[in-house]
Amino acid sequence: MIFARRQRLMMLALALMGGGTAACSTHPPLPKGLQQSAVQPYRLDSGDRLRITVYDQAGLSNTYAVDQAGYIAFPLIGQVAARGQTLPALEGAIAARLKQGYLRDPDVTIEVDRYRPVFVMGEVGRPGQYSYVPGMTAQNAIAIAGGFTPRGNRRDIDVTRKVNGRPVTGRAPISSPVLAGDTIYVRERLF
Repeated sequence: MIFARRQRLMMLALALMGGGTAACSTHPPLPKGLQQSAVQPYRLDSGDRLRITVYDQAGLSNTYAVDQAGYIAFPLIGQVAARGQTLPALEGAIAARLKQGYLRDPDVTIEVDRYRPVFVMGEVGRPGQYSYVPGMTAQNAIAIAGGFTPRGNRRDIDVTRKVNGRPVTGRAPISSPVLAGDTIYVRERLF
């Protein structure tokens, strides 16, 4: 009887310990919106720098930055909303505005000259802001940030990403793809 009581108490203690560590988890696994955003076309935001070429118009072809409000200042047509746009959509918007009294049939092409940075925080050697490179994974970003500290969790990380204009955070493996503008947080591991 004493043995059975001890066994029940031990099982209860183990269950509470297991529930306690699960409760310490700050973010749920990667939400679907966060996963799906990695395979969607690239969406522009503040901090991106664009190389815009208007065929046969050297005075209009240049490099333009997306400002904090999400606009680019373009000659002749003024402010053009870029935040949340894909490159083809922005090309069409600029061409349509140029067609309204400035050019007969504008041919506009846009390339990303420099992507907005990624931010790496937590248990890494040099937390901070780093240049994004297409195809980057969380593990690449962590390596650029000086690698894991001895206390860093090497299994998974927390990723914060804008999805439909709102920040979403979830837990992901370190092999997960990273997008420009993401914040990667390396948690302290439990020994």
